[in-house]
Amino acid sequence: MKDDQINSAIKILKKELAVGTMPIVSHLAENQRDPFVILISTLLSLRTKDEVTAVATERLFELATTPQEMLKVPLDKIAKVIYPVGFYRVKAQNIHHTCRELIKRFASRVPDTIDDLLSIKGVGRKTANLVVSLAYGKDAICVDTHVHRISNRLGYVKTKTPDETEFALRKKLPRRHWIIYNTIMVAFGRKTCKPVSPLCSQCPVDQYCDQIGVTIKR
Repeated sequence: MKDDQINSAIKILKKELAVGTMPIVSHLAENQRDPFVILISTLLSLRTKDEVTAVATERLFELATTPQEMLKVPLDKIAKVIYPVGFYRVKAQNIHHTCRELIKRFASRVPDTIDDLLSIKGVGRKTANLVVSLAYGKDAICVDTHVHRISNRLGYVKTKTPDETEFALRKKLPRRHWIIYNTIMVAFGRKTCKPVSPLCSQCPVDQYCDQIGVTIKR
């Protein structure tokens, strides 16, 4: 892929977006930009299917909607309502820890900078970038496995890890695409550009793709 072709590819993929393929956090952000909901939902979504995350988030926020209220909910009850998200007991503990940090260090407000978010144990770069971009509308690039895989498969970057991909994209991806890039690529990765045997015959941006690393396709 030539660098300037990313603009045409993103324009096409934006038109392909459908609610059913959007990440749950992106869908939540369309309806409300509550930073606390976005942060907790993202923590729940790690290693968990979106449909499970959606139900767990809804059940959890029926119990509490602020850090103070959340700390009043016993850990075993949080674990019960978020089950069966992956590592639900650990995530229940992380939720309480995050709430304590928000109250103690940030006046109960979810930080709006990546560095502050990363200072909270359990919050990684993916989560921090999602909160900054989706909750606060600030330029940030969230890189998960879909974004990492597809950006390399297209030939737009050449990196080995998601973190390397994030910093490579920061250097070359036009800033107007930063916030939407994750939503677009996750939806595209789920529907068409799958990890194994991608549906290249149905790909709307195949003319721009170098198909790096693709050995089997449909």
